[in-house]
Amino acid sequence: MLRCSGDEVRATQARRRRAFSRALCSRRDVTVDLTELAFADASLMLDIAMLARRLRTARAQLHVRGAQPQVRQLIERVGLHRLSGVHVEPLPALA
Repeated sequence: MLRCSGDEVRATQARRRRAFSRALCSRRDVTVDLTELAFADASLMLDIAMLARRLRTARAQLHVRGAQPQVRQLIERVGLHRLSGVHVEPLPALA
């Protein structure tokens, strides 16, 4: 499981490198928890897409959960949700 929180932008890419490196070696499904992520730019989406590609090669899948609406828009804008082996949890219904 990868947890992203706060703001994830190109300037913070080095902070997430170790966690992503460990996930890249995984032979099992990986979940990316974005529940506590307030803001992200395309650099995070690119890192997640690269992880998904590596997992697909290992016959594993990537699950994305907890994306806030603004992060969900970015996921859709860059097309992460359309990649093979990527499953983005739907937004919860409003009561």
